[in-house]
Amino acid sequence: MNNRSRFVLLFIITLFINPTLSKSQNFLGGEVHGSFQLDAQTYKADSAIGAPDVEEKMLMNGFLNVIYTNGPFTAGVRYEGYLDPILGYDPRYKGQGIPYRYVQFQKGMFDLTAGNFYEQFGNGLVLRSYEEWNLGYDNSIDGFRAKIEPVQGIIVKGVIGKQRFFWDKGPGIVRGADGEINFNDVIRKWADARTRIILGGSFVSKYQADEQIMVDESHMLNLPLDVGAWAGRLNLIRGGFTLTGEYAMKYNDPSAINHYIYKNGQAIWLNASYSVKGFGITLSSKYIDNMSFKSKRTETSNALDINFLPPLTDQYAYSLAAIYPYATQPNGEFGYLGQVVYTIPKKTKIGGKYGTTVKLAYSRTDDIQRTALNDTTAIGSPGTDGYKASLFGRGDTKYYEELNVELTRKFSPSFKAILFYLYQVYNIEVIEGHTGEPIVYAHTAVADLVYRLNDKHALHMELQHLWSKQDKGDWAMGLLEYTISPHWFFVVFDQYNYGNPDKDKRFHFYNLGFGYMHESSRIELRYARQREGIICVGGVCRNVPASNGFTLTITSSF
Repeated sequence: MNNRSRFVLLFIITLFINPTLSKSQNFLGGEVHGSFQLDAQTYKADSAIGAPDVEEKMLMNGFLNVIYTNGPFTAGVRYEGYLDPILGYDPRYKGQGIPYRYVQFQKGMFDLTAGNFYEQFGNGLVLRSYEEWNLGYDNSIDGFRAKIEPVQGIIVKGVIGKQRFFWDKGPGIVRGADGEINFNDVIRKWADARTRIILGGSFVSKYQADEQIMVDESHMLNLPLDVGAWAGRLNLIRGGFTLTGEYAMKYNDPSAINHYIYKNGQAIWLNASYSVKGFGITLSSKYIDNMSFKSKRTETSNALDINFLPPLTDQYAYSLAAIYPYATQPNGEFGYLGQVVYTIPKKTKIGGKYGTTVKLAYSRTDDIQRTALNDTTAIGSPGTDGYKASLFGRGDTKYYEELNVELTRKFSPSFKAILFYLYQVYNIEVIEGHTGEPIVYAHTAVADLVYRLNDKHALHMELQHLWSKQDKGDWAMGLLEYTISPHWFFVVFDQYNYGNPDKDKRFHFYNLGFGYMHESSRIELRYARQREGIICVGGVCRNVPASNGFTLTITSSF
């Protein structure tokens, strides 16, 4: 850590422990706010489940985020430490320091930022920088951002900078501009119109210096140094009806992800929804073709993504339902989703005294249809345009399919139940890269029950079961959680892979722990035998290796 980092860290600690500050949060005429998190995990070798022997015995991830505001000025820093990174996080995070700091000025029509920032244009098809701590994902931009609202209803944004690359910055320079107009705010006579119209557009480019990348011993690629992408979007809102659409195109961008082809990329995102009291329906579709967009062409991890390609699947909190999460395929996928939510009125024969909510959802994602360029060039050959594809052309390979039904009912003031069923078709060869493995067909059922003993004491129970003849076979899971409001909770659960085709691998993965909460602070200690798998948030995933040991988590905000 250099002297500047030590000084800033000392300044942060001084603010954090100042007794006056902890009560009023006033400092030099402004206010200080922030958050803290520490995740520490111990490791014990467990050869049966493949848990490795970790030399350090304990690994830790942590951060302290401090934000100071004073009138139109805001400044923030985030200190992070990975000593060493918890297993499953990219080992390139190893170290400690201040990778995130910024100064922001907001007054009138101007919002100006220098330093690190997060930004999104539209749905993120050409630009989205964000942070997800649980995935070890952070592609913040370090540079300058300007937001200008010359009149109400018109917003213009401009950004330039380099992306975070663990403790360094990526080699590419990212530049972008975005404009959005809300016609109902700009045109006075439309202010009270039932129909609202919002139109937007974006352009993003990345510059990266040339590299020597060989297709074979005699063929070196002629790489584009500047790669541009643009997008247009439209939102229509009328009463309970909303229609959102965005189309994006990216010019030739040979990279390690697309196997160095020169084909232009394109993506379209469509979403229509309608809702009234007690009823809602959503229909969505997306088409992605060669849309990986990174500020380093040779990077194959999640790092340095410029854009975001949203999935069309639910994110499940139930552990067995989350065994087979879907990861977005940037080289090409075509998906659609339909979802209906209906609340059966209360005080009816079917709805019961308190009403019953039914949710039904179906989604499917397939490969896109690709056609060879000619009779002699294989699809996806490096150094060529790769292939031909038409918009909304669906391929023959199914990547993922799911159907889920969820019923939520309150039977009394003290008892509530959720019944959940999920059917999945999971192409484990494509999604996880398990070459030669068969497609997984899985059924998962969950009973989620909460019973309040009194105003302070509650018991939560989950019973889960997953049936599958592929991969690791059948699973059973049981959970009990006891809560004493407002401070304590105790939890114990076990995942049992009793149907594993290999009888020597029919293991229990147990977890027991407790926690204490006070105002905005929380401390939790668990002991767990963790199965190997992947976790995903919004279609972005990371691998979680098997482990055996204690986990301590402390979070707080001020």
